[in-house]
Amino acid sequence: MNLIPSEFVIGGVYFPPMLIAATLGTAAAWLSAHLLNRYRLSRFFAYPPLVLLALAVTYTVLLATFVIPG
Repeated sequence: MNLIPSEFVIGGVYFPPMLIAATLGTAAAWLSAHLLNRYRLSRFFAYPPLVLLALAVTYTVLLATFVIPG
């Protein structure tokens, strides 16, 4: 018997695990980019929006792999 759900149910609506991981990954990337901007570390990057995208992809993959198994 598998106790890990293959979908998440919120209010009777089924959501795929990758959608939840992408949402959490984007939020974590936004928070990281905000902290990089606050402490002026983003000035060391040539194109900071690309760093935000890379962080979002990295966090999404890590969350989907280790935290939210689907």
